[in-house]
Amino acid sequence: MSEAAPEFLSVGPAGGERRIAVRRRTGATPAVLWLGGFMSDMGGTKAVALDEWGRDTGRAVTRFDYSGHGESGGRFEDGTISKWLEEAEAVFDAFCTGPTILVGSSMGGWIALLLARRLKQKATADRLAGMVLIAPAADFTERLMWASFPDEVKRTIQDEGVWHRPSPYGEAPYPITRALIEDGRLNLLYDSGPIETACPVHILQGVQDEDVPWSHVTDLVTRLARDDVVLTLVKDGDHRLSRPQDIERLIGAVEALSAD
Repeated sequence: MSEAAPEFLSVGPAGGERRIAVRRRTGATPAVLWLGGFMSDMGGTKAVALDEWGRDTGRAVTRFDYSGHGESGGRFEDGTISKWLEEAEAVFDAFCTGPTILVGSSMGGWIALLLARRLKQKATADRLAGMVLIAPAADFTERLMWASFPDEVKRTIQDEGVWHRPSPYGEAPYPITRALIEDGRLNLLYDSGPIETACPVHILQGVQDEDVPWSHVTDLVTRLARDDVVLTLVKDGDHRLSRPQDIERLIGAVEALSAD
């Protein structure tokens, strides 16, 4: 049987709203909010596995697609970290009314940390019950992209506004825009002092990850020193961590935070 149509949430200023697709499963708390990765959508293996776990356990689970992703409106090329954070915050405010565990994969890990900072600024950080980060790519636009780009690619981005990067996960390249890089610099966490989430954090990281090196994540852990942090290194794990054994680790991490 096919899935029911998603709900839609309008985010952004009048005249420039983005139509954000949301799928939510009502149930017990702590609820789970899925924050996907760069060019990923809520139909991915890990997101669907979490939703099925919510179905089987009676837990509330919310998934959504950033603008330019999946079932949401807009063009991917128009997306920035600030816009995707704004959408995550809007979904959190609209659909996550009780204690919530943020589950962020890759870019979603960066969005989760930024969302926690935003909630702290609004004095609503007590709404977070925990955070599970899968290969968290905090500051990836600067540290994992820009820093590694050759000068020719940098010039293309600066002069033409976009460079189409070959993708290891599909045939079509994906656009890296000047707006994405420049906006990313407004959201950097590594050089802004300690990162405070006000909740326990469990990080799952593959040692064989070629997109987010495990050293990048251990560096993140040192910046989370004021929080209760668990780091699980999966020696044979890649970036996706979508194998059955990886899904088991993910569900186990969420359940452990639920019991705290």
